[in-house]
Amino acid sequence: MDILALLHCLQPAVSSTTLHQFSRIVVALLAMTGRITMLGISRWAGQGGSYRTVQRFFSQALPWAMLFWVFFRQHVYRADEVYLLVGDEVVATKAGKLTYGLDRFFASLYGKPVPGLAFFTLSLVSVQARRSFPMRVEQVVRSEAEKAASKAKRRLRRPSRRAKSGGLGVRRAVRTPPKPR
Repeated sequence: MDILALLHCLQPAVSSTTLHQFSRIVVALLAMTGRITMLGISRWAGQGGSYRTVQRFFSQALPWAMLFWVFFRQHVYRADEVYLLVGDEVVATKAGKLTYGLDRFFASLYGKPVPGLAFFTLSLVSVQARRSFPMRVEQVVRSEAEKAASKAKRRLRRPSRRAKSGGLGVRRAVRTPPKPR
């Protein structure tokens, strides 16, 4: 399938060079398995998808919300279907310390805050097809004030580590019900 033909609807929003770079990157992303890196994309992109080209593409600011909307309107939208606009936050767990936006976020799958990255997405959801089409994705980055407030709140909730029974080795008396006569 010719990816460039699908992306042709984006021509008014971006330059032809950017559109060509985008088509090479999309082909590479669809073919790749495993970790997605710029070096990996350049290896899978083939002719016209050098590492420098991939760097240039990702260094520019693109109107992604408009690109998502134009692509949705051209290739996905059906007038007879009902669409809902929904928002959701997702947390991707991540180890390390150097990733931009890395913090502790509440993950409902784990039922507690976990280290990772958080993303908030606005999507159009087709009620009939039960499919989601993202329109806007933003990384959630907490400010220093929010981090400090979260730490202070956590300190207030943390129980003391001393045993409440009066120390180690002390057993509570177990009360047994009286025997029937």
